[in-house]
Amino acid sequence: MQEKLFSDNKLTERAHDSLTEEYTTAEVASRIWHQHLRPRLKLLFLSSLAMVVSAATTGAVPLLIQRATDDIFINKDSAMVLVICFAVIAVTTLKTFSEYISNVTVGYLGQRFVADMRIDMFDRLTKADLSWVEGVHSGRFLAGFLNDANLIRTTASRTIVALVENLLKAVALTAVMFWIDWKMALMIMIAMPLGVYLLSKQRRKMRTSTTKGLVETGELSTLITQTLRGLRIVRAYGQEHKELKRASTVINNAMEYTMRGMRAQAISSPFVELLTGLGFALVIYYAGTNGIKGDITLGQFTAFMASAMLIYQPLKSLATLQTAIQEGVAAASRVFGIIDHKPTLAEKSDAKPLELSKGEITFENVSFAYESDNQVFKDFNLTVPAGKTVALVGPSGSGKSTILNLVLRFYDPSMGRIMIDGQDISNLTLNSLRNSIALVTQEPLLFDDSIASNIAYGSEGASKKEITAAARAAAADKFIEAFPARYETPMGEAGNNLSGGEKQRIAIARAFLKDAPILLLDEPTSALDSKSEATFQKALTSLMKGRTVLMIAHRLSTVKEADVVVVLANGKMVEMGSYDELLQNGGLFAELHATQFGAMDSLDESESAAASSDDETAPSKKMPVE
Repeated sequence: MQEKLFSDNKLTERAHDSLTEEYTTAEVASRIWHQHLRPRLKLLFLSSLAMVVSAATTGAVPLLIQRATDDIFINKDSAMVLVICFAVIAVTTLKTFSEYISNVTVGYLGQRFVADMRIDMFDRLTKADLSWVEGVHSGRFLAGFLNDANLIRTTASRTIVALVENLLKAVALTAVMFWIDWKMALMIMIAMPLGVYLLSKQRRKMRTSTTKGLVETGELSTLITQTLRGLRIVRAYGQEHKELKRASTVINNAMEYTMRGMRAQAISSPFVELLTGLGFALVIYYAGTNGIKGDITLGQFTAFMASAMLIYQPLKSLATLQTAIQEGVAAASRVFGIIDHKPTLAEKSDAKPLELSKGEITFENVSFAYESDNQVFKDFNLTVPAGKTVALVGPSGSGKSTILNLVLRFYDPSMGRIMIDGQDISNLTLNSLRNSIALVTQEPLLFDDSIASNIAYGSEGASKKEITAAARAAAADKFIEAFPARYETPMGEAGNNLSGGEKQRIAIARAFLKDAPILLLDEPTSALDSKSEATFQKALTSLMKGRTVLMIAHRLSTVKEADVVVVLANGKMVEMGSYDELLQNGGLFAELHATQFGAMDSLDESESAAASSDDETAPSKKMPVE
């Protein structure tokens, strides 16, 4: 990138951030006041009171200087020496304590503010539609939690201090200057409206630059997250240079937008200094000519100049406040865009808890599409009898995972309804629905916590004995006991301290411990070796007894014991029956079976071959149908 300090570099424009909502400065300020400041009026009042005291003591300093100059140095009044000294100590002490109180209270309000926003964002993410969350890269959300929220906090804290404390100080010092000599005060203040007007012209440019800079920061978070997850692929394909180039582009873009904002902001202080310098020159000329005539005393001039010098910093802060506010408004637009997202899938106000009696699951004329032009199901019907096991098989894209997602109500069908024991799940409370279901996915999701905590996830209050029993049932107890810390062994990020099979068995143990009446299984044995799978199948058979089980099977050997096998293709049910019946029918299931087990010439022989297909050392016989 060509280096330019005082002019803009040309950058590629990115598409509009779909999560960013446009809010005006007034809307952001009103929201901060009503949601975050108004509920804490006592702290705000304490902070404001401290700021008033700080402003009053600041205004008293020039008056003390005037008295010291006139009474001590001009009038030679020795009695006033101690009086003024004690007055100065009292004023500065009071000023110190008041500023400490105001800074601490404002700091707390700012930290509490950003904490509340992060809680609101997290709450929104946990309750938002999966389609919305999965459509946004995790790096964008991380940028909102970290960079954007912190920028709002910094701006909010700075705004409260600058707008209240500095404004009060400016008012107090202006009153002192007018009290000393109104003509000199006008000379100092007359150029301020011009300064405010010119600085306000920078507002739009500052907000645009900040918004784009935050977008680039979000892109950087996205890139870092993506690179860390795919680091093995990056290295395996020798693409380090490509990823570095992408990162450099994003980082340089972020720097350029930051520099654009800095250039807009950097003009504020010098411009205020220029105007203040002109005002000082006029005051010195006026005071000098009148001082020679004896119309202005040395004490008056000294006090006035002290006031003018003290008012410089508050005015400078107020002049740069506009640009600081725009930074916060830009960041707030990104954060509030997340918080204000309204989920389409929501619990009804009159939702009732699930009254589970048998556990029968019914799909009645269900139609569903992830996108309007991507129909997954149309008029789909299926009944999963209570206490029975129904296995879903079929090629990739046939809708198997969608069925599980609909049962858990991660999505709602566009038409039709899904019922459990005759109760439409859209009319049920989400907690009662999901508390009745245990889910094990093909790729287990584990948290960076202990093994025991991961097993007990979703089963609060589980005892160590119960956790151990669940691990034993999932054939996980032996490798857990081999760790020095045993059940307190940390899992690492995404369970990276464990092998694929070990992670799957932890996830299976979690389902055992929950002991829900309805089980949803997405090929839970896919990462197990043959010995562990055999052990697990025995325990699973015991767990399934008397429960309703809906399972996705990529490895067709796992559906032998299913009561019903449903074969899906292109969102339609093409076959249904027992394992043996479907093999004999010679339909799609038989074709999938023959392809997977490599016995196209004889389906009977393929059945016997299936018994040995669980050996993970024979990958040619383990080609799962996605």
